Amino acid sequence: MPAPSPRPASASTGRDSARAGFTILELLIVMALMGTIAAIGLPMYAQAIQKARTTRAIGDIKNISLTITTRQMTTGTYPASLAEVNLDQTRDPWGRPYQYLRLVGLKGLGAARKDKNLVPLNSDFDLYSMGPDGQTATPLTAKASRDDVVRANNGGFIGVASDY
Repeated sequence: MPAPSPRPASASTGRDSARAGFTILELLIVMALMGTIAAIGLPMYAQAIQKARTTRAIGDIKNISLTITTRQMTTGTYPASLAEVNLDQTRDPWGRPYQYLRLVGLKGLGAARKDKNLVPLNSDFDLYSMGPDGQTATPLTAKASRDDVVRANNGGFIGVASDY
């Protein structure tokens, strides 16, 4: 008895060729799921990036503060600017220069950063980043200053102004 011959491709049923691809409904469902995952994931990713930038700014301010304090210990004076300690080109994670103000010997403390009671944050020098929005004001209670990364209590606190 001869073996049955295989079916020619043209003889296949319409049912086999119809299941070869995806339906529009299946594609829409997959796209909706991907959109939902992206809607949840992208804000979390942006938040993680922002937290990493803030953490980097805190570390930078600690290092700059240490450099300035070391300079004061070796020379007896605080630098007049960050350029004196070769840190004037240092940028915060948002691309702006760090802000420095020597307070020792300064007449009046009008330019010094201040807490909620309008008391200067530091007695030696102010050092801060203007944060993501690039705006700042002298008192930390001002809306423009809430996201700044600041040095306070003569280096005892370095962090986001809203946490101080």
